[in-house]
Amino acid sequence: MFDYPGFDKNGVKVLTSEKDGINSDMLMNISVRKLKAGAREVIYCPDKETAVLLLGGSVRFVAAGFDKTASRSGVNSDLSKAAASFDETASRGNVFTDLPTTAHIPAGCELTAEAVTDAEILIASTKNEIYFPPKVYRKGDVLCTVSCDGLWENTAVRDVNTIFDYDNAPHSNLVIGEVLARQGRWWSYVPHSHPQPEVYYYKFDRKEGFGACFIDDEAHTVKDGSVGCFPGGKTHVQVTAPGYPMYCCWIIRHLPGDPWRKTRTVHPDFKWLEK
Repeated sequence: MFDYPGFDKNGVKVLTSEKDGINSDMLMNISVRKLKAGAREVIYCPDKETAVLLLGGSVRFVAAGFDKTASRSGVNSDLSKAAASFDETASRGNVFTDLPTTAHIPAGCELTAEAVTDAEILIASTKNEIYFPPKVYRKGDVLCTVSCDGLWENTAVRDVNTIFDYDNAPHSNLVIGEVLARQGRWWSYVPHSHPQPEVYYYKFDRKEGFGACFIDDEAHTVKDGSVGCFPGGKTHVQVTAPGYPMYCCWIIRHLPGDPWRKTRTVHPDFKWLEK
């Protein structure tokens, strides 16, 4: 599934929505919001955890603490420990040059994102009954790696920024990170799949920037603001045009009893490339 959604009159772009049936098989509610300076976005879900990724601008994140009246499994019996909160302001100039800041809250916690300047945020929510302390993943918490450096004449080298996954947030049902694909390179390569659904949100630093996404054998043009939704079992690789680095936020939803732990099933036709 591949879409080119636009922003509505309120500055909201819906990528997936279980309630509205928009790419609902991704098991996540994901949207991008443009906030004018001074605007506030208040997020509260009684049954869903939420991650808010800063894409650009300056935002003050305020977590009000856990709702002790909420009832769910996995919550500490000592709910006095559940009143953790934070009040932090984060800034990001450009997704291509600056690392992300992400606020992460459990179900039953209220988060306010107040725009200090004009800003853009990505909001991802999914069902999760386990309590965990609200947390801000700062720039220094991001795991930065380079993938496929030197392989295949360096045609698939890319920079990967992992914000949180099963290794550092096993309490979450989400995995969230970013890829910076260098101009003219492939990524999410070699063709592979995993059982867990995944969503990509793409950005270019120039409006005419473009690339391509291949979902199994189907090819799709990638533009600024495109979204790719990949059901479990579908291979998904992309390439970006020379002169146009590509940014992508990637979000994976763990499955019950089957979390994504860097799971990769390489397509049999391409396994020789791993050698």
